Amino acid sequence: MDGNFLSKLLDSNDYLTQRDSADHPAVNCPIERWLECATELKDNHGFDLLVDATCIDWFNESPRFSAVYHLFSTTSHQYLRVVVAIPDDENPSVPSVTSLWAAADWHEREAYDMFGVRFENHPDLRRILMWDSYPWHPLRKEFPLAGHDTELPDEEVRKETGTPVIPAPMAGGPFAASKHAGIMSKNEPRGADESWSEEKEKPN
Repeated sequence: MDGNFLSKLLDSNDYLTQRDSADHPAVNCPIERWLECATELKDNHGFDLLVDATCIDWFNESPRFSAVYHLFSTTSHQYLRVVVAIPDDENPSVPSVTSLWAAADWHEREAYDMFGVRFENHPDLRRILMWDSYPWHPLRKEFPLAGHDTELPDEEVRKETGTPVIPAPMAGGPFAASKHAGIMSKNEPRGADESWSEEKEKPN
């Protein structure tokens, strides 16, 4: 692993900025330079493996969404995190990198499904976990921890069961939106308890 890798990368690409990171080298890339950056990282720096791609919902901030890519070079054994801020909060989209890394296909589909971020020029951008008509994106911060009561998409199953999908009661989780700025105990998952049981009535 080259200890000077990040410094060299930043020196040769002045549109990149260093990003705080507790583990691997990380950079911020402007969205309009993302495809150029991704191509250079693969072709000139040996990042031949896309480990994963996902998004972040910053909720009350703008830009609200960022796309996050974790890259790895199988020759230098170097990791790199690239974060791309998406300027459109209402209709977020970012260029797809499926043409560079085939592994981006399902990663981008999952991010589209869970966050509602579109990946431009993706060859088959369909939901991968939820059904096509599902109206929500479960990893957005406004999505309730306990989920939504939702009609089953299959009419035959609905007729047989006579019931909608019942969301699982959750006692909190890592995707709770912050409602209590500065009060850490209330921002922890247990502080956003939306569970219910026979003894505890379901919250509205």
